[in-house]
Amino acid sequence: MTQTESQPTHLPRTLTRDLAAHDGQQVRLQGFVHARRDLGGVQFVVLRDVSGLTQCVGSGLTLPLAESSVEVVGTVKAHPKAPGGFEVQIQNFRVISAAVEPAPVEIPKMEWNVNPETMLDYRVVTVRGLKERAALKVQAELVAAFRDHLAEEGFTEISTPKIVSAGAEGGANLFPIDYFGHPAYLAQSPQLYKQIMVGVFERVFEVAPVYRAEEHATSRHLNEYLSLDVEMGFIEDEDDVMALENRLLAAIMERLKARCAPEFALLGATLPEVPAHIPRITLLDARALVTEKYGHAVGGKDLDPEAERLLCQHYAETEGSDFVFVTKYPRAARPFYAHPDANADGTPSQELTRGFDLLFRGIEITSGGQRIHDHAMLMDSIAAYKLNPESLAGYTEVFKYGMPPHGGFAIGAERLTAKLLGIANVRYARAFPRDRHRLTP
Repeated sequence: MTQTESQPTHLPRTLTRDLAAHDGQQVRLQGFVHARRDLGGVQFVVLRDVSGLTQCVGSGLTLPLAESSVEVVGTVKAHPKAPGGFEVQIQNFRVISAAVEPAPVEIPKMEWNVNPETMLDYRVVTVRGLKERAALKVQAELVAAFRDHLAEEGFTEISTPKIVSAGAEGGANLFPIDYFGHPAYLAQSPQLYKQIMVGVFERVFEVAPVYRAEEHATSRHLNEYLSLDVEMGFIEDEDDVMALENRLLAAIMERLKARCAPEFALLGATLPEVPAHIPRITLLDARALVTEKYGHAVGGKDLDPEAERLLCQHYAETEGSDFVFVTKYPRAARPFYAHPDANADGTPSQELTRGFDLLFRGIEITSGGQRIHDHAMLMDSIAAYKLNPESLAGYTEVFKYGMPPHGGFAIGAERLTAKLLGIANVRYARAFPRDRHRLTP
């Protein structure tokens, strides 16, 4: 007869992933009641901890509600039908913190019978699900790989203000706030500050949220997302920036392959191979290609979502690449700080910039390029974009003092995570998403 213990034991805690090393031994597990069954005197508890699931079997137990946190002391036995091939025969069972009511969603079953909005309404609980947790684990490793690789290449991590007096990219997609009686905004990008910091460290990066007051209601947009920003000085042109991102993505995928294989298997996702040289195509040629090959007329100044999908399809079929750089964006589709491309005679182009986007599996995941570093050219560009130079004085001042040629890019962490894992809606690649309709939880 299994006894319920009221006091904790002093065995060291064992995680589910380490059970194989303790076959036949007594262990102490702690975690959550993932699922439970009572078969007339024999109780089964599936315990979930940070490393996975363990089936625990005992008798004479009073089982708490699912999601209660519990402690199990028992003996590890090999069992071919148990998760991970081992189960724990319970000797002592202790409820650490009991759930006071049933969870609003059955975590083991929610993927096939829960409305997507319900999953977000009860996110404080549903985020405990195995697949939801797997996506966030992949994103955490992705961000760690981003940091580690850039540090290896001589980059310094910085932290820039998220309350600003003006937008980095202009336009109306800013969240206004009252800053002690003065108008201010939530930062839509660290762009202007990371350029300034190139004058300090030459190579910088930041991992931080950004805010876009865009009234999108699509599967690819968030109003708050995690931006992975990079800026580097003393470049020749935008090719140096694209080469850096090429190396960075290869390092990220290697890290995910080494550390997140179980998560990719759980989600049925496949890691992409990053080519040694990601294909490149100019925006003008890309628009022509999708029109001529697929009959899709591209509207606007950029590529629309269908054109992005078709262009990626083309490169997947013809070159086996899930990635493609789209280059030479027109000034009308780029912010004021984008460096103009050079005409054949070496003079600055009035039409094209050295800006690029990176597409991955049918969607843009990066925007980047070379920036203007010459003070006079920058002031001319601000005037051409009809921006107020006084509101940008704190930024433009540094360009009077010898800023080197520089460029960079930004990756949306949630969007990249979603495309890597086949998650249809980017909101499920963030623990607590913010979109135009959601401020809670």
